[in-house]
Amino acid sequence: NAGPSNVVAGVMPDGKVTLNEGSVDIGGSRPAVAQQLAEVLGIPVTDVNPQVMDTDSIGYTSNTGGSGVAYKTGWAAYEAAQDIKRQLIERAAIIWETDSDNVEYDDDAVLRHKSDPELSVTFKELAPNLNATGGPVVGRGSVNPMRGVGGSYAANLVDLEVDPETGKVEILRFTAFQDVGTAVHPSYVEGQIQGGAVQGIGWALNEEYYMSDDGEMLNATLLDYRMPTSLDVPMIDAVIVEVPNPGHPFGVRGVGEANIVPPLAAIANAISDATGVRVDELPMNPAYIVRALGSKDYE
Repeated sequence: NAGPSNVVAGVMPDGKVTLNEGSVDIGGSRPAVAQQLAEVLGIPVTDVNPQVMDTDSIGYTSNTGGSGVAYKTGWAAYEAAQDIKRQLIERAAIIWETDSDNVEYDDDAVLRHKSDPELSVTFKELAPNLNATGGPVVGRGSVNPMRGVGGSYAANLVDLEVDPETGKVEILRFTAFQDVGTAVHPSYVEGQIQGGAVQGIGWALNEEYYMSDDGEMLNATLLDYRMPTSLDVPMIDAVIVEVPNPGHPFGVRGVGEANIVPPLAAIANAISDATGVRVDELPMNPAYIVRALGSKDYE
């Protein structure tokens, strides 16, 4: 989750917000980041237009990896939204000819005059008047979270059958539990957990490099590198456990990759439970299972 991230967000005259970020979206991160900005401003997420920009344009952002985008870039969006709120308070104060300390920004995106309850203006009403009160409002967020503050945790349960004659392993049911911090976009979080599980299942049962004596990979295409398909896995039940991360404004944790690791151990343990034979090599493909059962005088 660690690494710097920068976000630039601008308020448009129609009341919508353009959100420019430097993190490539490889798993639904754009709406997750947009939601965090919208939450601070109290506006609908549909009024936020997230765009991925070149980091030469908006400031350096570290790589999209380590399950870090919703965490670090979401945090940068949070800071950018706070910057926008501060500027909008100043603009409303100009219109009402009062001090900015006399203006408050409510959670429902309404700015109110503290001393005169009849004076209020909504986010959308103020947006067209920004140019007349000092120019466009652009919020900026720049963060560099420390390592270790956004760790994620997962555990798996797997039910499977082993054919002792062929060594084929068939997964009957797979349940993945994961502490996701705060699930910003629950359906996307569920998909990330399921995707991680499928990747781990592939590592556990099939995926393997075959190298020549010259160091050339012999199965370098998807025709012969055995990755799992929808026919190889059952419906994966994702159990979202929300324990907000104290190291993030919205309690976010990384999600996408934590659940890649547990399937290997869970499947190995299930195979051992089914056969009575401890398996300790990867991948646990049919050929290996047959050899393991034969070497242990399996009955």
